[in-house]
Amino acid sequence: MSENTGDHRADVELRLPAEGAYATVVRTTAAGLAARLDFTIDDIEDLRIAIGEATALAIPAADPGTDLVACFFFGRGSMRVTLEVEAMEDPPLDTESFAWQVLDTMAQDARAGSEAGRFTVGFTVASQVTEGTGAGSLT
Repeated sequence: MSENTGDHRADVELRLPAEGAYATVVRTTAAGLAARLDFTIDDIEDLRIAIGEATALAIPAADPGTDLVACFFFGRGSMRVTLEVEAMEDPPLDTESFAWQVLDTMAQDARAGSEAGRFTVGFTVASQVTEGTGAGSLT
């Protein structure tokens, strides 16, 4: 279920039960990764908000008893995130919903949709510090 873009796999992949109680784990993981990438405090908070809204879209779409897979892709001064759940029904995306409006405002390239029994929400958050010694690398 993990996203592979060509030959590039996620830098970090997290698999958890698709239940609301685990949304905080995804937010905390994303914030920790962003801190290691030298994101500013404001950028980290934007990422946490975007993750919260993305999980609010993905988790209700999930089939009962399935997993949420969060994939984090690191770029130079940015992080691309995808959240994916198994969803046999094709859930409609309400682009007028509060969750979508906030996600679309807080992140770049926000997208969501269903394909082959999976519902995916994805977005990119860029740091204000795009040039610097540590941005974009965990090494």
